[in-house]
Amino acid sequence: MATLNDYLKEARNGKYAIGHFNFAAADVLKAIVKGSKEAGAPCVMVGTSEGEADFIGMKEAVAMVKAVSNDLQFPVFLNADHFKSFEKCKEAIDTGYDSILIDGSRLSHEDNIAITKKTWDYAKLKSNISVEGELGYLRGASEVQRKIEISSADYTDPQEAADFVTQTLVDRLAVVSGNIHGIVTEQKEKLDLGHLKKIAKAAPDVFLVLHGASGLSDGDVSAAIKAGIVNVHYNTELRVAYKEAVDKALHEKPSEAAPYKYLAPAAEAVKQLVIQKTTLFMGH
Repeated sequence: MATLNDYLKEARNGKYAIGHFNFAAADVLKAIVKGSKEAGAPCVMVGTSEGEADFIGMKEAVAMVKAVSNDLQFPVFLNADHFKSFEKCKEAIDTGYDSILIDGSRLSHEDNIAITKKTWDYAKLKSNISVEGELGYLRGASEVQRKIEISSADYTDPQEAADFVTQTLVDRLAVVSGNIHGIVTEQKEKLDLGHLKKIAKAAPDVFLVLHGASGLSDGDVSAAIKAGIVNVHYNTELRVAYKEAVDKALHEKPSEAAPYKYLAPAAEAVKQLVIQKTTLFMGH
């Protein structure tokens, strides 16, 4: 069976990107996988943040992904998304996650390298899974916010990126060039594509990852993929689509008590959004 890194290599060669979508419930997971398959993606990454993993349970998340992947006959890779400690990464690796993002971006450069390399060593020793590090300060949270101050001082430094990849041996690198977590309502989120190209030139062998794509224009996402991004993360847009569909269903039928009836439109909304985003990633 092809590994996640195999799919990412094919994406880089083909100038497209693999989608990554977060989930916190079984219906959202199934909607993501169905949408990815229908849109013609070769595979999909699904992620749980530390909070989402605590809510679902790591063992449950692994079992759910395996069941949905088998049921729909489609490759699904489960990622520990923005795990902040080696201990949590170790737990995810031991539980059977397919991928790890050890996020030491708030640490000093040296400490970030140290915790990332420690995680890489353990991951490769245990199961040779794909490991991602993060460099640069990605502001915001996975929610709707009014405004987030974006500074070029937060951007990933190209030479630091080259050094980081050399020392940690990470497969994937999450970078910052104007992207933020979440959606902002009182400003326009815009990528610095020139800076992104500098990062791609300085670290040509690592798979570059765009986090915080929610709120970015389709044009910026497409341009980022052309500049070297091979993995794109969405979370907040899915959460908003799901919540709005639940609100609408409950408002239209306030007496409805069967969850599968008022949650079905929400799952469908997520699926349609995943189809739209995946079509964008594939350049269709």
